[in-house]
Amino acid sequence: MSTTETKISKADIENKFVELQTNLDNAANSAKDVGKKVGIAALVLVLILAFILGRKRGAANRTVVEIRRV
Repeated sequence: MSTTETKISKADIENKFVELQTNLDNAANSAKDVGKKVGIAALVLVLILAFILGRKRGAANRTVVEIRRV
């Protein structure tokens, strides 16, 4: 520890809080952007999966009609 003590002023505390708030806002915005991208990717994946499974199920239930002449 140093022998000289410095006093912390109100302005020092306010500046530190502003700095912390700025860092917190930047981190929150970054997380929101990543969350949106992950959500969009998941939605696209679900839609593709539903399309593929729907085609597969539709092919299995397809009716075959034979026409014969007598």
